[in-house]
Amino acid sequence: MTVTTTMPQITPRRGRAMGMMVFSSVTISFGGLILRFMQEADAWQIAFWRSWGVIGVIGAFLFWRYGADALGRVRAVGRPGLLAGLMMSGSTIGFLQSITHTTVANTLFMLSAIPFVTAILARVFLGERLRRDTALTMVAAIVGVGVMVAGGIGGGALYGNLMGLFTAVCFSGYAIMVRRHRGIEMLPTLLIAAGIVIVTSGAMRWGDLAIPAGDLGRSLFIGGVLSALANVLFIAAARQLVAAEVTLFMLLEFALGPVWVWLVVAEAPSNPTIVGGVIVIGAVTARALSEISQNRRRRPGARLRPH
Repeated sequence: MTVTTTMPQITPRRGRAMGMMVFSSVTISFGGLILRFMQEADAWQIAFWRSWGVIGVIGAFLFWRYGADALGRVRAVGRPGLLAGLMMSGSTIGFLQSITHTTVANTLFMLSAIPFVTAILARVFLGERLRRDTALTMVAAIVGVGVMVAGGIGGGALYGNLMGLFTAVCFSGYAIMVRRHRGIEMLPTLLIAAGIVIVTSGAMRWGDLAIPAGDLGRSLFIGGVLSALANVLFIAAARQLVAAEVTLFMLLEFALGPVWVWLVVAEAPSNPTIVGGVIVIGAVTARALSEISQNRRRRPGARLRPH
C-alpha cells in the first residue's frame, strides 16, 4: 500500500461524494436495529426476501430513469457488471455465514479491514495512491473498531472467521469494479447480486421460505429502502472518490449501529463500544471536515491565505 502526500484535485463534487457516503453509512446502520425486531425469520429467509426488495426498488428506479432502455442498461454492464454482481453477492452471503458461525465482534473486526484491502487492490489494479490524511484516518478508524469489539474477540469458529475475511475481500473487489468502470451505469449489478442471493438462499431454505407478515415487511424494507438507497449512493460516490476513501466511510455503520439500538431498545452499549464508536465517528468526521475546508480554500475567486 503506497501512501502519498500529493493532493488530488479538490472539487465540490468530492465534497458531495463524501456527504453521500456519510448518508449511505448512516442509512444502512439502521439495519441492525430492524433485525432486532425480527420474530421468526432466520438469516437465509431474511436474505431471500431482502433481495426481492432490492430487485423491486432498483428495477423500478432503472425503469423510471431509462424507460424502455432499462433492459439495455442491464445488458450494457457486460462482464464487468457480472463480476461486480458476483462480488457483491459473495459479500452478502459471506457476511451471513460469518455472523452465524462466529461472534459478532469477530465479524465486525474482519469487516473493518475492508478499507485496507480496498487500498491494496486499488493500488494494484487502478494505480490509485492513498493520501496520507486518508491513511491516518483509516488507522484511527480501525483502532476505534478494535476498541469497540476487543472484549468480544475470541477464537470463534474458523469457518466463521474465514467467511468474515471472505466478505471483506469480496466487497473490496466490488468497490474496485465499480470504481474502475465508473463510466458504465453500475446499478444493474445490484440486480445481479440480488438474483444470485435469491437463488442461493432459496436453495438453502427450499420449501421453508414463508415468514410472518411483520418479518416480511421488515426484510423488504431493509432491502428495498436501506440497502437500495445505501448502494445507490455508494455507486454515485465511487465516481468521485478513490476506492479506499469510499470504503473508509462505511466504518461509520459499525459505530452508529449500537447507538440506534441503545436509543430505541434501551440496550446500553458497553464502555468500550462507546469509546471506540467516538473514535470512529471522530476520525471520519474530521476527514470529511478537512475535505470541506480544503474545498472552500480552493474555490475560484476565493482569497488565498498566506503560508
